[in-house]
Amino acid sequence: MRSPGPNAGPHSVTQWQLSGTDYQPRSALRHRSSVTGTANTHFSAWTPITNKTSNHQVSQLFEERTTLVFHWFDLWTDRQRELFLQALLSQCSNSQLKSCRDWLMQIVPVTRVDFTSMLPRFLSLYVMSFLTPRDLCSAAQVSWHWRVLVEQDCLWSVRCVRRGWFLPYNPGDREYGGWKSHYVSCVSTLDWLTPREAAQTYGTLNMPCSGEREEEEERRRERRIRQTIRERVEEQKRASLKSRPAWRSNSNRPGGIVVSRPQGEWLVPGRTRSVQPSPSWLSDRTGRVCLTPDVSLNLTPTLTLEKSQLSSHVRSQAMGDSVNRGGWSTSTSNRPRASPFLSPSPPLLLLLSNRIPAYELVLCGVRVGVVVVLYDHRGTLQALLSQAERALGGQRAQRLGVLAPGGTDEITLLQGCKVTERSVLTPDYREFWEKLCGWVVPPEEGGGVDIFCPLAASARGVLLVQSLSTLTELEVSAPTGMATGCFQNILSEWSCSSGDRAGTGVSGVCASPAQRYVCEGVLQGWSWQTQWLEEALGALRDHLGPQLPRLSLDTRGRVLGQFLWEAVALDHLSVSKEVTVALTEGLTALTTEETRPLEFLSLFLRRWGEKRKDINGGEKRGVEEGEERRGERTEGGERSSVFLTERGPHRLLSPIPEILQEWRGVVVRELYISECVYVRRLESVKRVYHDPLLSALQSNRAILSSAHINMVLTPVTHLLDINRLFLSELGSRLQQWEADQCVGDVCVKFCSKLRVYTNYLNNYPTALLTIDKCREMNPAFRAFLKRQDRTLETHMLSLQELLLCPVWRMEEYVTLLQALSLHTHSQHSDHTQLPGVLDTLTHYRDFIHKLKRNSEKATRMQETQRQIRGCPNLCEGGRQLITTQDAALLKCPSDDITASLRMYEHVSDVGLFLFNDAVVLTERNVCHRPFTHTHCDTHTFLASVALHSLTLREITDTRYVCHGFVLEGPSRVWVCAIEREEDKERFLCTLRSAIHTAITET
Repeated sequence: MRSPGPNAGPHSVTQWQLSGTDYQPRSALRHRSSVTGTANTHFSAWTPITNKTSNHQVSQLFEERTTLVFHWFDLWTDRQRELFLQALLSQCSNSQLKSCRDWLMQIVPVTRVDFTSMLPRFLSLYVMSFLTPRDLCSAAQVSWHWRVLVEQDCLWSVRCVRRGWFLPYNPGDREYGGWKSHYVSCVSTLDWLTPREAAQTYGTLNMPCSGEREEEEERRRERRIRQTIRERVEEQKRASLKSRPAWRSNSNRPGGIVVSRPQGEWLVPGRTRSVQPSPSWLSDRTGRVCLTPDVSLNLTPTLTLEKSQLSSHVRSQAMGDSVNRGGWSTSTSNRPRASPFLSPSPPLLLLLSNRIPAYELVLCGVRVGVVVVLYDHRGTLQALLSQAERALGGQRAQRLGVLAPGGTDEITLLQGCKVTERSVLTPDYREFWEKLCGWVVPPEEGGGVDIFCPLAASARGVLLVQSLSTLTELEVSAPTGMATGCFQNILSEWSCSSGDRAGTGVSGVCASPAQRYVCEGVLQGWSWQTQWLEEALGALRDHLGPQLPRLSLDTRGRVLGQFLWEAVALDHLSVSKEVTVALTEGLTALTTEETRPLEFLSLFLRRWGEKRKDINGGEKRGVEEGEERRGERTEGGERSSVFLTERGPHRLLSPIPEILQEWRGVVVRELYISECVYVRRLESVKRVYHDPLLSALQSNRAILSSAHINMVLTPVTHLLDINRLFLSELGSRLQQWEADQCVGDVCVKFCSKLRVYTNYLNNYPTALLTIDKCREMNPAFRAFLKRQDRTLETHMLSLQELLLCPVWRMEEYVTLLQALSLHTHSQHSDHTQLPGVLDTLTHYRDFIHKLKRNSEKATRMQETQRQIRGCPNLCEGGRQLITTQDAALLKCPSDDITASLRMYEHVSDVGLFLFNDAVVLTERNVCHRPFTHTHCDTHTFLASVALHSLTLREITDTRYVCHGFVLEGPSRVWVCAIEREEDKERFLCTLRSAIHTAITET
């Protein structure tokens, strides 16, 4: 290898590095330069533009060297690349640097830019006008340009003028910042009021004006007076019509309205004299208002004279000052009677959070006259206000109770919403409490707030009570917490806020207000057993929570379907299919409406009609409805010619009174009516499921295969054929019913074809498994079931429930045939045939019960197999689970000790699973869940012993062991003990019986 010569330039490299390039020594370049002289160059300083051949070669050389540099650049590290770029840019001219800058701005997007430098000035000011004064002051610290924009008078003058702050001078043309300085000076010199001082000075939102309040009280008092007089006049008129005395026969009684006076004197209009006071404030000698004919039309002077006395008494009655509260007393009887003019007392309002443990028990013990609002803990304050307003329905509450989670210094109304002495005065909480307590009567009428959290047990809680009392202008009470336990402090004494808002806030101790809302016994049981009840109810909610709404919806759907087909009989109404569908959808939607059902149904039908009118044209729809109506009538006529519908027997048999007087006729009629219902359900399976699926299969748009249709739905069509024939023959006998009419031969003929039921019942579990498998794997079939299940045509039942109808029907056959056989005398022709029919149907019913038991046993075995970990296959050889028992596994240190003196050590907990051929022992582990009292059991396989090789021996109870026994197998012995003696006796008795059966069979 040769190194470069001494005359090599800065671009010289070794020859082997430039192999494959047009590298030439500098001497050659010098020679070429001397030839060209000072000619113009293009790609390099030595290449003339006029020499095209050389220029082309140099261009290739430039590209190759550029490629070489890029290759080196790829091999360098990031640090080396940065140094190279820095050195390269330092050699560039200004024009080249500007080109690089423009190129970089096109490639690299701009992510951060000062919008004030890009947007026009008026747009920047418009954007800043939405900022608060505090944000504007922060923006002024960004830069000088921002400060100039922020301190413009157009941003601050509007804020100052809105608050009534005006500059005392006109700022100059080039002066800016004057309005901002004026705003800052005005804010810094404001007089701030605390919430309590503001409430005392300006009042609260729900505080009515004193003048308006007095006028309202006066109007209410006037209404009470007028109502009292009006009712007493009407009562006197009714009494006079019942027993009218002779004219002038009661002349010694003063005429007019008798009204009591507070001083104990009686004032009679038209006369001035004093008489003895009466126990009633408005009565005569008989306890009624005395109104004679000569003054019955002149009541205005009486009202004018006695307005003050009567109004004072009405006021005392409203405040509860009357001795005989809420009633009218007479001189002959002291029994109170409801006042006819006083309105009923306002209800109590109780807000109950669903986060309260076992709140269902609290709901069960709510007293009469308490409106309970069970609200979701995950909601909002506005939603809670709306729910409470709907519950009250425009009326006011006597008191407000709040039963929500909390402690001694806070109330957790909602999730993430804690009411403390600091947060209660924030705008959201302040508005909530003012609106909520605005629906409570004033304290003069007994209004107040009862908070079930023990706020009176801490200083912060007392401050919270004081704040709520000041804010709501109501008396606030809370438990003192002088009792231990989760919610037992509710049973302790309650402290009540005083009437002095600026005072201590909690002045004394009052009786437990919780008993106003909930019965005492329920409240005590709930407060003591809250946690245990919550665990039980929580488990029920987890298991039944998803099922109860669905069960409720299905039950309402079935009732609706039964009502439409049996009571309304839509198939007999000469209406179009569209009307039927509209009525069905309306009644279905009506199940969710509890109030004003007629208005809801009419509104729903009107909207449904408008929707259908928009979809279809009016004229075209009328033609289609007419054709459809005629088609349904024809179809209904053809169907009624074959057999009678459900409602047919009622119309057919109504003119035959003998049936209602004969028990056989009643039973046969019930058999026919129930058979109509059964046949219609079988028809719905064929019409809704079988025929559409078969039509889709024949039109090459198969939803289910032919094998699946034959397995699931074809057996139902076979049942339908024999039951149609049975219904037709039974209907013909019933049309000509007499006392000696026979139906036994019809039943015998029906029983001769029950082999179809045998095949159906044997295939029924397989059909259900096929439906579940196809629904899971076939989206088209799943959509088909979703579209067809629980519709009007299926009587609001699913396909699985319709397939269960033959099982139910067999039970009904046995019950009806037993009643028919009971009421058939020995001389009747059916007496010899009905016993055989009943035996056949009973045999089928027992067969169904056997299939059901086998299905339940198989399900139980599968659950047991999943429950025991590491257990061999249990579902074999007809094995059945008999019973299970939890026990303790014991171990004796030495067998040489006398049995009465042996001491046993508790080794572990075991589970005993008794089957009909073996006993499986498992190791039972109890896993307690954190923060709860509940636990779950897990079982691990330990051993199994065949019953015919198992020996059972009881252990006599001693001071060291109780309820023990020994299980001795071929190679091992287990000493077990059961906690309760009755459980031990039950298990050992069952085990002995199973061992005896196993030994006998072997």
